[in-house]
Amino acid sequence: MTRRDNLGSLFIIGGASLDVLHLQNETKKSSGGAGMYTALAAARAGARVTMFAPRPDPMPPELAPLAARVHWIGPIVSPAQLPSFEIAHYGNGKAELVGARWGAEALLTPENLPDEKIDADIVYCGPLADPARQLAFIRYFNARDVRTAVGTYFRAVSNFTATVRQTQMEADIFFCNENEARGLWQFQDAPRIAAGKILFVTRSVQGADVIQGACCTRVPTIAAKEFDPTGAGDTFCGTALAHLANGEHPIQAARYGVAAASEMITRLGPAALLQPRPAPAPPQDERVRVDSAQVEKIAAHIAAQSEIREFDFCGENFPPVNHPAALDFFFAATAQQFGFWADDGTRYIAPYRARWNGHELKGSDYLSAVYLRLLQTDADALTPARQAMASETEFANWYRADDGSANMPALNLHFEVARAYGRDMQALHWTPREILGRANASDKPLQTFLQALDHIGGYKEDPLRKKATLLAVILRQRPEQFLRVAPAESVPPIIDYHLMRSCLRTGLIRVDDDALRQKLERRELVAADEEWAVRSAAYEAISRTQSLSGKSMGAVDWFFFGARRYCPEMTEPDCARCTLDAVCAHAKNLFQPARRTTFY
Repeated sequence: MTRRDNLGSLFIIGGASLDVLHLQNETKKSSGGAGMYTALAAARAGARVTMFAPRPDPMPPELAPLAARVHWIGPIVSPAQLPSFEIAHYGNGKAELVGARWGAEALLTPENLPDEKIDADIVYCGPLADPARQLAFIRYFNARDVRTAVGTYFRAVSNFTATVRQTQMEADIFFCNENEARGLWQFQDAPRIAAGKILFVTRSVQGADVIQGACCTRVPTIAAKEFDPTGAGDTFCGTALAHLANGEHPIQAARYGVAAASEMITRLGPAALLQPRPAPAPPQDERVRVDSAQVEKIAAHIAAQSEIREFDFCGENFPPVNHPAALDFFFAATAQQFGFWADDGTRYIAPYRARWNGHELKGSDYLSAVYLRLLQTDADALTPARQAMASETEFANWYRADDGSANMPALNLHFEVARAYGRDMQALHWTPREILGRANASDKPLQTFLQALDHIGGYKEDPLRKKATLLAVILRQRPEQFLRVAPAESVPPIIDYHLMRSCLRTGLIRVDDDALRQKLERRELVAADEEWAVRSAAYEAISRTQSLSGKSMGAVDWFFFGARRYCPEMTEPDCARCTLDAVCAHAKNLFQPARRTTFY
């Protein structure tokens, strides 16, 4: 995935320590502390980090690298007053806190915070001896409308269960491992949390779970030779927080967190975190790669097309300009932009088509007709409250074609998305206009908007944010200019199955794996990892193409939309009419991955 510089800012509460580690075959001394590991990981991931912790004077040599990498503030103490922990590791992620001396950590209270305003995208309070102080910090920053995060440890969960649970409920983001999660919720799979909250549960060799309300996504681990797992969870936490502060989707943030933790455990203490940037990225699937030469060729071709413009999302398929229910229309309808094709259980069959008012319409156009009719006859049905309350029968009636059938592929998924969208919006007491108001009032309106949708059913599930980004582009490019985008913000690619087909056929991405290539040529249903290999490569290719072309992402996306009309699903491509013909790889036998998903 494309990496971005200038990540966000973090304020981390939690100290550094001087520890004794009992590894499987030896005992070592090391610098440590949850605050230290979290801060170093976040800094290596590119965040601007301020750490509030007892600061020793003189500075022990073991902690000098930390002081050089983060802005360390806090009460001045002697080195003898630093916390110290004794930890035994038994392999396979199993560890025990043998002894703990918390030292001057008790000085970390909201009353001892600096007087100046703390300007951070996220404030994180790491594990403290008394979880009540964590809760006090969370409440202090919540009252100042700052996004908050917190971590825990097993003894706190065991001895102060109610306090830790309350802290999780009040914080925006919560980190724990599997054992801690079981102690808090006694869950078998994954707990559900309130809308608007994010829960990360690290599971050692099984990876990590990302829980957004009732939606749980497993991020797989990366194989590594374990030497010292101390601080692995904190490394995951710091890296994920850095990417969240930069506006990344929680699942993407977790993927980087897993990569950093997998590297970190191979060396003693924080040694891996002290290496130069960049931090490790999630591994790329070698089955599909971006063709850099083809990217440059197609980007140059696009740059030379002066007529390429952004689309304004006006016309017969869209609400009239300044319609009072336009925002409800776009939020509810865009969540349904997925799955307009049929399969027979083993392979792709055909795109969805149905007759509406005497005209045969293809999937996306049919969806627009459905929601435009609601706009005209029952605009209240587009509101989050009505979407949440809709029955299966009512929902099916919205989709009925001229012949009376409601045979949109996977109509049950569309129904579930409508209900999830409405229920999350209601749980958060949000409306489309309120989301836009908060976004437009922020310094990073696009980032704020996309991160809000990370909490809304129908949008939050996709780590590449196809529908969320499409909605952002619609609202920015409409004549009403509902959403502003700051000059420094970049609109991400909008990767659906049509754009993947374009990337494959034009040669922007190449499939080097014969088995996967044959599946794509035969239009067979693919596994999740196979789909991700293609889609993530397409994301990277379009991101690079847009950057090199100098055009906006909205213009590049609309350009490919026009080009793919001549490279459709079921008929021979009409290359002579396609503007990309001169630079295309003409891999016409390739087809987009066929996988049923609500992402696109």
